[in-house]
Amino acid sequence: MNFLYNFITSVIISFALQSGIPYTTLEKAFVSNDSTEIVSLGKEKILLNVLGKEGAYSRSQAGLMLKDFFAKKPGGSFKFILKGKESAESTFAVGNYTCKSEVFRVTMHFKKYGGDFKMESLSIER
Repeated sequence: MNFLYNFITSVIISFALQSGIPYTTLEKAFVSNDSTEIVSLGKEKILLNVLGKEGAYSRSQAGLMLKDFFAKKPGGSFKFILKGKESAESTFAVGNYTCKSEVFRVTMHFKKYGGDFKMESLSIER
């Protein structure tokens, strides 16, 4: 009986700790410079700021901008340094993309649409 109680408790806790934000997917996409994967997690229009060039872009346009960034700054590492508390409607995350000797601050804002969080904005700054 004790085993059953422990099992049910651990299942409930693991479901409670699961995040609606695909942090691991985003980390892997930045490391592999996969702009398509990054923008696929966004809304139809994404507010994008890449080194001062900013605007509201469709996923395909945002993907091209990120692809250009990764072509100039390839093969970096990525690590989240702050993950905001998920509310019922939105959250944010901050990470560092490191390429050679440069470090770029990456800020993402997510908003809940339906049952899923979608990236609303992405900013890459020195």
